[in-house]
Amino acid sequence: MSDLIDDPTTGENAPEFSVSDLSGAIKRMIEGEFSHVRVKGEVGRVSRPRSGHLYLDLKDDRAVLAGVIWKGVATRLAVQPEEGMEVVAIGRLTTFPGQSRYQIVIEDIKPAGVGALMAMLEKRKTQLAAEGLFAPERKKTLPYLPEVIGVVTSPSGAVIRDILHRLRDRFPRKVLIWPVAVQGDKCAPEVTRAIEGFNAMTPGGALPRPDLIIVARGGGSIEDLWGFNEESVVRAAAASDIALISAVGHETDTTLIDYASDKRAPTPTAAAELAVPVRLELLAWLDGQEARLTQSLISGISARKQRLQDVSRALPRKEALMDIPRQRLDALSDRLPAALIRSVQTRRVALSESSGALRPGLLQRALESDQRRLANTSARLNLRALQADMGRQRQEFDRRAQRLSDAGMRQVKALKDQLLNLDRLMKTVGYEATLKRGFAVVRDGDAVISNVTAAKAADTLEVQFADGRVRVSTTGAPPAKKAAKPKQAPPQQGDLF
Repeated sequence: MSDLIDDPTTGENAPEFSVSDLSGAIKRMIEGEFSHVRVKGEVGRVSRPRSGHLYLDLKDDRAVLAGVIWKGVATRLAVQPEEGMEVVAIGRLTTFPGQSRYQIVIEDIKPAGVGALMAMLEKRKTQLAAEGLFAPERKKTLPYLPEVIGVVTSPSGAVIRDILHRLRDRFPRKVLIWPVAVQGDKCAPEVTRAIEGFNAMTPGGALPRPDLIIVARGGGSIEDLWGFNEESVVRAAAASDIALISAVGHETDTTLIDYASDKRAPTPTAAAELAVPVRLELLAWLDGQEARLTQSLISGISARKQRLQDVSRALPRKEALMDIPRQRLDALSDRLPAALIRSVQTRRVALSESSGALRPGLLQRALESDQRRLANTSARLNLRALQADMGRQRQEFDRRAQRLSDAGMRQVKALKDQLLNLDRLMKTVGYEATLKRGFAVVRDGDAVISNVTAAKAADTLEVQFADGRVRVSTTGAPPAKKAAKPKQAPPQQGDLF
């Protein structure tokens, strides 16, 4: 461009450029000179907008370089850049005319050695520990003898064979294998989905829900095991309602899932040993307990038998126990005839004394006195007064009965109005009104289906629309016809009460 300027002091003969032309010329020059570069620096500001692109700054102690990673590249990165991380970025330099700045379009970015990975790992560990994900009180106790064990690992590696072999030797159990990638870009999302998928299973469903989860992988470098350090995997392990054993790497390898799991095993084989006890040892223990129980019962019966014999020696003979009562009975039987005679004589004397006081004249006077008292009482009873009083009481009774009837009718009417209002409210907010707006209710028998997992587990589904129901099959076979329920006549207004 210096050749185009005739007079460097005045610049009067310099050609005129538009802003766009000048920006385009600078852009072509920079992209031509720096078409492919490798830049080492520290990650500064990191921005992740909704578009999926990733914007960041690469800096050192003297300069800052803006960078952008397009969405397609960002999703394929093995390690996501974080602020403060030392990285090596590979890409091309370009300009952004909208803000008159140059930037690097990053095609690949990697940590600058193992030290950078370890620093990022330590930072992430500190952050997650501060949230309480590694707290001991969050950890669950492993079941002593799980019925079903879920294993999250690669289906083709030696790890799953070691686990199955060890379980078969110790105590055979049902095993559900969730195949995942154990390294690379797909490792973290697939392991996360596996842990969440096992927890989402319905207990007692078509596919049994595991009682214990084992996340296993063989040994490798820190880069190979990095998927088990991702935040999504750690959070899924910490949030698991099912007890979880981590068996990632060899005994010297440590990943963040080891801190979030309920138990860490040094190897996958050790994880199988932690999952179940030894069946032969349990049988031997049961035999020993049975022998101890038998010996204890025999000893207890023998001790009680000896004690019973000792106590029985101190008891008197049954003949001796009956001697004194027998003598007492004989003495009372001798006294009984004389006592009966005396009792009869005493009662005869008392009867004679009482009958002497009952003379005819005395009875006649008592009868006349009672007749006079009866006549006086009957004279005081006025029939008209009684009838008037009965009339007043009847009127009072009718008045109160009418008030009670009116109050009952008012209460019944109020309750009827309340019930009708509630019925109208139920129809307004009920799901039938929602069905008329284009929604539907999916059922498996009497149970309402609310997620895809339950729908896939059912063979036949019933879909209710606003104008009726239809049965559909999830297996491709025609659904079995359901016996139609007899229609019930709608309740009349008078039937509400």
